[in-house]
Amino acid sequence: MNTSNPAALADRESITEPANPLGLDGIEFIEYATSKPQALGQVLEMMGFRPVARHRSREVLLYRQGAIHVIVNAHAPALPGSASDSAPDGKPVIAAVALRVRDAAAAYRRALDRGAWAVPSRVEVMELNIPAIHGVGTSRIYFVDRYDKFSIYDVDFVPIPGVDMHPPAVAGLHFFGVVQYIGNDRAEDWSEFYRELFGFSELPAEQRFGILPKGRILQSPCPAAARFYIQLIEPEAGVLDVEDDEGLQRVGLGTADVLATVAELGKRGVEFVESRGVHTEDRGALTRSWLGGLSFELVHDQRA
Repeated sequence: MNTSNPAALADRESITEPANPLGLDGIEFIEYATSKPQALGQVLEMMGFRPVARHRSREVLLYRQGAIHVIVNAHAPALPGSASDSAPDGKPVIAAVALRVRDAAAAYRRALDRGAWAVPSRVEVMELNIPAIHGVGTSRIYFVDRYDKFSIYDVDFVPIPGVDMHPPAVAGLHFFGVVQYIGNDRAEDWSEFYRELFGFSELPAEQRFGILPKGRILQSPCPAAARFYIQLIEPEAGVLDVEDDEGLQRVGLGTADVLATVAELGKRGVEFVESRGVHTEDRGALTRSWLGGLSFELVHDQRA
């Protein structure tokens, strides 16, 4: 063995972190918790979603359009203050994000090794045990590795008779990302959380999407076709920081043609914000809010 250049040998055998340490492959579903599932369902149907299945043992509905899955959870929480709680005023809250991974058990173990907090599972008969960690606020982050030919819905849900199980997406809508509200001076903390646990990277300040370019944008390490983004937004200057206000605020949906999508959703009754500061354009659009603050953001994205 040639040891004349120890530094070169060390470099040759150095172990570097993988670019996608958990094997992320996109978002599987977004879960809303609400005490008013019918009202939320009406909004989702306006946005192009259709209810396709009911949970076997809980008051939970699966909505779908294209490859986008939204779960509406009206099941009474097992413990007060859990992620199943909706807001006190009945406003739907984003209670969970499920991430597709190559190996759910391995991703879960690695996240715990990196400092994530485990969410104890409460699995009933005929239910899958889907591993989860704590996210922002009371939200959860699930790891799902059954999403191809055999999915979690084949086990936990029963199809609604007579419905199209695979309704097409309106104008090619797909998951683009999630907006997360954070406390004052917490951007670096949350950036580190997503970077260390999942392998997210921060986009340059000049690289922005849509019509609401505030805050810091993190890019997932997924393959390009499944890539998504998390936008971290701090309170406006002078606003009192309330830590309990940290949480997932809204979902971003990508579309190759924002204006055509706005026109199609408009036919369904969806209204969009049109003001001096925020208005519909080629880059994006923001729906008006429903049910105390629920809204969706459209972002120009060429992926189908």
